[in-house]
Amino acid sequence: MKLTGLLKRAFRKQRRIFLVSDTHFDHKNIIRYCHRSFSSVDQMNAAMLRNWNRTVRKNDIVYHLGDLTINRHRIGYWLKQLNGTIILFRGNHDKAIHGEITKKIITYRGIKFLLVHDPKDVPKDWDGWVIHGHKHNNNMENYPFINRKDRTINVSVELTRYSPINIQKIVKIIGK
Repeated sequence: MKLTGLLKRAFRKQRRIFLVSDTHFDHKNIIRYCHRSFSSVDQMNAAMLRNWNRTVRKNDIVYHLGDLTINRHRIGYWLKQLNGTIILFRGNHDKAIHGEITKKIITYRGIKFLLVHDPKDVPKDWDGWVIHGHKHNNNMENYPFINRKDRTINVSVELTRYSPINIQKIVKIIGK
């Protein structure tokens, strides 16, 4: 086997970290509420599923920061369809998420991130960056994709092209 083949295999085995929030699979009204450019819930579901699986490999880690689906009976269905090891956080629409993760601190390349669904749930003394969802694209002045002043990163799908975003890309953007 050539060295390039070995390097390619090692790269494929590397676990990457992705973040996303507020997919709201199966939620017809979210299309209107967030001005999503889909004509039906089936079209929206198919596009997000396709985008997710084109982006995330089977061995990657995905932090889903809440509101996976509006239909609590289909959580298992969506988890089986989506690539990666998915760590679910409880969003305001989630009624049946097991484990009920609401906050998690991670450090990536020396940068501290607090992962949370709603940015209003951040402790007052937090001194790192906050990665959140919940705000969708409905308050872009205060919750854009990157808010350097408040050190927040909004990973609601409307701001990430309906796909999980790699933490490496986030670190590269905030490092500029």
